[in-house]
Amino acid sequence: MKKVSLVLSLLGLTLSLSAQQKTNGNWSAVKGKIASPWAEELNPKNVLPEYPRPQFQRKNNWKSLNGLWDYAIAEKSQRPAIDQGKILVPFAVESSLSGVGKTVGKDSLLWYKTAFTVPSNLKGKEILLHFGAVDWRTTVSLNGKVVGKHEGGFDPFSFNITPFLKKSGTQVLTVEVWDPTDDGTQPRGKQVKNPKGIWYTPVTGIWQTVWIEGVNKAHVDHIKMTPDIDSQSLEVIPFVENAGAGDQVKISAWDGSNKVAEEVSDGKSAVKLKINNQKLWSPTNPFLYNLKVELISKNKTVDEVTSYFAMRKTSIGKDTDGIERMLLNNEFVFQYGPLDQGWWPDGLYTAPTDKALKFDIDKTKEMGFNMIRKHIKVEPARWYYYCDLEGMLVWQDMPSGDLGNRWENRPGVLDRQTDQNRTPESEGYYKKEWNTIMETLHNYPSIVVWTPFNEAWGQFKTIEIAKWTKEKDPSRLVNTASGGNFFPVGDIIDLHNYPHPAMPSPEYFGKDYALVLGEFGGLGLPVDNHVWQQKNNWGYQSFKNKTDLYNKYAEFVTRLESLIKVGLSAAVYTQTTDVEVETNGLMTYDRKVLKFDETKMKEIHSKLYQVTVPLKK
Repeated sequence: MKKVSLVLSLLGLTLSLSAQQKTNGNWSAVKGKIASPWAEELNPKNVLPEYPRPQFQRKNNWKSLNGLWDYAIAEKSQRPAIDQGKILVPFAVESSLSGVGKTVGKDSLLWYKTAFTVPSNLKGKEILLHFGAVDWRTTVSLNGKVVGKHEGGFDPFSFNITPFLKKSGTQVLTVEVWDPTDDGTQPRGKQVKNPKGIWYTPVTGIWQTVWIEGVNKAHVDHIKMTPDIDSQSLEVIPFVENAGAGDQVKISAWDGSNKVAEEVSDGKSAVKLKINNQKLWSPTNPFLYNLKVELISKNKTVDEVTSYFAMRKTSIGKDTDGIERMLLNNEFVFQYGPLDQGWWPDGLYTAPTDKALKFDIDKTKEMGFNMIRKHIKVEPARWYYYCDLEGMLVWQDMPSGDLGNRWENRPGVLDRQTDQNRTPESEGYYKKEWNTIMETLHNYPSIVVWTPFNEAWGQFKTIEIAKWTKEKDPSRLVNTASGGNFFPVGDIIDLHNYPHPAMPSPEYFGKDYALVLGEFGGLGLPVDNHVWQQKNNWGYQSFKNKTDLYNKYAEFVTRLESLIKVGLSAAVYTQTTDVEVETNGLMTYDRKVLKFDETKMKEIHSKLYQVTVPLKK
């Protein structure tokens, strides 16, 4: 009976997709792979329509350019007619949702072309063209003239296209992308040209929202916010473009409709908002204040931006045994969550819809986790926004690149100190993108840890990079080298151990670092009809049914309780979902099957947060 129901369900999905594709003109998803439930909700005429930058908003002054564009793939020496078909932006060309499903490689370029008009309400304004992310080297042209270039696969960028616009009518936008994947030295995460094991399908080209925004010539470009709960204050630094003499920036903090603080900046200097009777943000109480930023010129508001912030602190402090503990708001909170790689069977780096993007966070919360390690990837701004709303702590990895002399983590090499020799060009790619990632994500209160390196993948100049990361953002902890190759720098020592829980020894490493289990578990359960491929799937330890899987997992949680008592500050379970041939997720890759009961998981996880750890006064 179950098999019949499954067949009927799959048949219904196929018919639904087929019916939708008939109404979608030139677009249909590439067949042959599993898809998430949101794939059938995708409308190519209204792709990811949500405002892409929720922490820095202006009202009614933007237009999404997502949708069907023309594309071409050609050798680097050629300038093709961009007419090989349609690609659905913002899905990478290799993905099924792009409608293309082709690889590009280091010897070819991916070309895009689309046409748009500037909305009437934006006429007379400066027009900014925004790209959430494009992997990797991007050249943007408008109406036949080069607007600008960008290198980086995980950071947003924008250009002022006003000088390149025609006075009226249709504007023709062309984008050229080159992405060498693992044939280059740039940060590229887990993408490889020959996917297998823990290495996945390439992601080439546009993979986040493309949009235009109208602003006044003088406008607030961005702000930097840093809370200090010890002084009950929020530092805000405004960055203003084309400010005039005497212009001011008025910054106000709000608790709902109640204004709690206001200060005025000259547009160049930081201000400190005093937040009396502060409400602290935490996983159990994710309270967010609203922020309003107004640029005042000649007693008139010429630009207004809305944002939000939270009062929270992440730090380390010793317990009564002298072991450093990770603290949240000056108290010990055990941090526990899944390794979250953010991959999708249909969209690769890109969730099919905003509901899909939020789904993984919601399920993680429902299972009783309070943290997510965002592994070797950077997400769109809306993902971090939802973590802020839900009270989900985030550890943010830097995507790896130029793996060079990568070594596999094995017992006995946790303390190995080996820096890779990278070329100046390779180092430059890393530093430029890591710098931009930290700046772009700085304002999200959910992010509490930066992780520059993972398992020695491309790890170089470790002490320099870790100190630079800490100096750039002293408000967060630095997990220098997750999984080993530890140097005496940063705030955390991070062990990876599969499948059983373990922890670094405080006696061996000294007591000046917080001790965490950065990866463990990886318990596998392949689910028929919900796997990337039918054979050669794997987990670190595989099971045949949910009962045995849960029982082993419950053993692990019990073990974690004992480790917390002797020094463990945090743990990361591998992983949120299956990813391609890895079947060790809490959910299947298509998100259609939960392998664990949310209620039971929340119940056993609650015990981890109840372990009492007295702190040294």
